[in-house]
Amino acid sequence: MGAFGPVDWHAVLVPKTPLLEIFVRGTAVYLLLFLLLRLVLKRQSGTVGVTDLLVVVLIADAAQNAMSADYKSVPEGLLLVGTIVFWSWALDWLGYRFPLLGRLVHPAPLELIRDGKLNRRNLRHELITEKELKAQLREQGIKDVSEVRRAYMEGDGRISVVKASEEQHPKPRGTNT
Repeated sequence: MGAFGPVDWHAVLVPKTPLLEIFVRGTAVYLLLFLLLRLVLKRQSGTVGVTDLLVVVLIADAAQNAMSADYKSVPEGLLLVGTIVFWSWALDWLGYRFPLLGRLVHPAPLELIRDGKLNRRNLRHELITEKELKAQLREQGIKDVSEVRRAYMEGDGRISVVKASEEQHPKPRGTNT
């Protein structure tokens, strides 16, 4: 038949894979990839949050499977996409409601520089070389580590900096006191 031949609506609309199996597979893959990305690849995630990156990649794959007939029905693909979105939301919600889990979902900042001195132990832990850190500092307009009061690797992999010249409580503009 040509490109506009008959459509097998039963194959398009009726799942062949049990829906619970799809949910369990989607859950297992999402949670395992989340842990892998959170524990191993934190610094590579850059400015995109790990969960954001994970959701985009998994949804793209799940949607591609549903559209290209790797799944034989639309409900199978939609359930997998829904499972991925559910876990993304659920982990954020659980992290908000339960501080212990929140530390896994949104880890605390890791100090890399204190009063112009590198914390080599934390750099080693995150596999950041001094050269890489200095490149990040230059991107923020800092020429030398001595200009930094504190620098942290945030939970999403970004590096935030407090310059040594910035006071704890800067005086508001326009005051003479």
